[in-house]
Amino acid sequence: MPKANGFSRFASTVAEYSGRPAVFVLALISIGVWGLTGPIFGFSETWQLVVNTGTTIVTFLMVF
Repeated sequence: MPKANGFSRFASTVAEYSGRPAVFVLALISIGVWGLTGPIFGFSETWQLVVNTGTTIVTFLMVF
C-alpha cells in the first residue's frame, strides 16, 4: 500500500475530528448563538450572510 501524502493525512484527520459528538454540539451551540444574536443585529442581511457563508463553506468542504 502506498504511503499517504500530507494532504491525505490532513483530510483524514479533519474527517475523523469532524464526526465527533463534541464537534456536533459545537455546531449546535454556534447556530444557537447566531440565532440569539438576530434581534441584536436586527436580523440584517449581513447577519444572515454570516451563517449562510459559513455553512456553505463547511458544506462544500465536507462534500469534496
